[in-house]
Amino acid sequence: MRRTIPLLISSITGFLLIVAFFIPYTESWGNEVMNWFDIVAAFAFVLGAGSLLKMHLRKVSDRRAGWGYSAVTVLAFLMMLGMGLGKVGVPPSEKFPNHPFSGHYLHEGGAFWWIFQYLFLPLSATMFAMLAFYIASAAFRAFRAKNTEAIILLITAFIVLLGRTYAGEVLTDWLPESLAFLRLERLTEDTIMNVFNLAGNRAIMIGIGLGIVSTSLKVLLGVDRSYLGSE
Repeated sequence: MRRTIPLLISSITGFLLIVAFFIPYTESWGNEVMNWFDIVAAFAFVLGAGSLLKMHLRKVSDRRAGWGYSAVTVLAFLMMLGMGLGKVGVPPSEKFPNHPFSGHYLHEGGAFWWIFQYLFLPLSATMFAMLAFYIASAAFRAFRAKNTEAIILLITAFIVLLGRTYAGEVLTDWLPESLAFLRLERLTEDTIMNVFNLAGNRAIMIGIGLGIVSTSLKVLLGVDRSYLGSE
């Protein structure tokens, strides 16, 4: 029963959502299922938070490698949770001025908003700025002209990079109107991005769509049972 009931719930819910999408009469059924999904997702957030605390607290208590990062994670989680639930520094809502907790937790000037604005966002910007260096390093390794495919990739990337800058416009601005299609900015947008790149993106999206359909059918028909756990 521990395996059969979850399989039945997944199959019935999945097929119900598919039917509700194609048959207007059953559209309300899909909305009802989505409401239940939101309720289940709320419980999943609670379980996820409990699992996070359990894992990191165990790591801190056992003094395993990297336990300091776990301590910072637990502290930051509890601090943000307390400030969000307690709405520290958040004034009451204009509609309900007599209720102290009626304001939005992300109200400008509140403690949660302040930490999000002045700690989380700068840290996120720093992380993405560091990723730029890793991308540049990976691009340098990928663009080594070892074979024909790598040479084509290198030339295409060079054209796109130049075509997206002012230098590219200056370099090919002297071409006459009859050869305007060879200007780097036109070559980049009209030929590479809107023809070859678009065709490749569509092929990838078609492949992703077929993969989603096949994976969904495997889950709905009970072939793929990985979501039930390792047991």
